[in-house]
Amino acid sequence: MGEQEMLKIFNENKQPIGVASRSDVHRLGYWHEVFHCWFIINEHGMDYIYLQLRSENKKDYPNLLDITAAGHLLADESVEDGVREIKEEIGIEIAFEELVQLGVIEYCVVKDNFIDKELANAFLYKSRNTLDDFTLQVEEVSGIVKAKFNDFSQLWFYEKNELEINGFEVNKDGKTLKVKKYVNRNNFVPHQISFYQEVIQKIKERIC
Repeated sequence: MGEQEMLKIFNENKQPIGVASRSDVHRLGYWHEVFHCWFIINEHGMDYIYLQLRSENKKDYPNLLDITAAGHLLADESVEDGVREIKEEIGIEIAFEELVQLGVIEYCVVKDNFIDKELANAFLYKSRNTLDDFTLQVEEVSGIVKAKFNDFSQLWFYEKNELEINGFEVNKDGKTLKVKKYVNRNNFVPHQISFYQEVIQKIKERIC
């Protein structure tokens, strides 16, 4: 998606004030809407969370672990339209009605000349998909991994410093490689700690 995509923008009171290009949104620090979907799967009584590995070609946060599927909502899109991101990025077709609402989570990240103020429309998908079901949009996503949800929670609540991930990655030559390793918080997109903790709490409430 290009830097000239038009996005709805909001003031500090989260009131809509018009539209701006994606590049201006991040340069000037306007609040804007995004769509997030976290996949959880229960296997043999254990909950796992799926994470995407962002492509090295991404302008923002390349090669870092992130939300299963996510993206910006364009100026003419509704929250329901955000479900397209799931199909585009990871090849899983889901109806909006299958998603569990987690609410709108606000967060802000500032680095260099990049100000990212997002109103994240967050959703949970109780998946039955295996790793073989994912087809990646390699310009955006270079891998999918899963981790025990309880371990993911402990990582972000500082009860442990490492997390084991298992999955696959598509390398530069288009070859699919297995991934099994330990990662830490530095391997994730630097959303605020409070963002990760809020997401975890909301997911816990809905998978109990």
